[in-house]
Amino acid sequence: MVLSQVIQAAGAFTYLAADGVAVTVLAAALLATGQQMFYGSLFALIADVAGVGPKDKAFAVVGMVRSASFGAGTLAAAVLLSTAGPTGYTVAITLDGVSFVLCALLLRFRVHPMAHVVPPQESKAQSPLRDRPYLALIGVTFLVGLATDFFLVGIPVFTVEQLHMPDWVPGAFLGLITAITATCGTLAVQATRMYKRTTAVVLSSGLFAVWCVAALATVLLPSAWRIPYLLVTTLIVAAAVLIFQSRVNALAEAAAPPAVRGRYLAAFQYAFAIAGVAAPGVVGLFQIAIWLPWLVVFVCACLAAWGMRKIDAKLPQHAVAASL
Repeated sequence: MVLSQVIQAAGAFTYLAADGVAVTVLAAALLATGQQMFYGSLFALIADVAGVGPKDKAFAVVGMVRSASFGAGTLAAAVLLSTAGPTGYTVAITLDGVSFVLCALLLRFRVHPMAHVVPPQESKAQSPLRDRPYLALIGVTFLVGLATDFFLVGIPVFTVEQLHMPDWVPGAFLGLITAITATCGTLAVQATRMYKRTTAVVLSSGLFAVWCVAALATVLLPSAWRIPYLLVTTLIVAAAVLIFQSRVNALAEAAAPPAVRGRYLAAFQYAFAIAGVAAPGVVGLFQIAIWLPWLVVFVCACLAAWGMRKIDAKLPQHAVAASL
């Protein structure tokens, strides 16, 4: 985790020195490498710091902080770039680099996770690539994560390019979902505490499927009704995101063998990384037909619900049915 912050700081400061394509690509590569290292280590560190017992609330709190930080960072960048002109880029990048350095220092001197002794033979014998139920969990998570990323990338295209709405509309929808996810993560855990973690993921998949149908139905409405209607559908996807994010990370952490938990959780993050890569391709299907991306995401959400039901009994039952 400390190294990931140092690498991202190096990437940010490299941008300040960039004077051509090569250095710019190097800066982007450093930031991407550090970010992937960060997410590959983050949830194992949270689990260690949180101690024994279910980690659902701990992961939910981190998700809330992350959403709030994304919103604050976006707002700060917008203010800088709109008021300071080209100088705003330099200021923003410098602040970014400094923030990574501060994170590295805080992690190094203030965060003290519990030590875990990994038996050498057990560590070598266990791998997420050989654990079929866990691989299936990664696959299901990718299918649901695709819906989340499709909202972030696809809603601007759908509303502005396809429905010809004002340019401010996507920002309003993204601001709404950011506000909800930044404040309601622990409420989602509390609201679904009676459900198994797998059932909560099935529920979120179902909500994503409902959202796809509801959002596509916007094309049938009069123009004056479309913006308030889509605001309501955003509440559906916000509920789906909250339930999914508050429970699936805890499921993945609890289902991983303790001796190699870090390795398993690093592999689990590929579900989100691949979803992030695939989402723009799905959005590109708008060029073929307005309904096609929605159909793809709808099918993926339904497959996720079906897949989670299939692997429910094959995952460790203490991970599936945690008592919160």
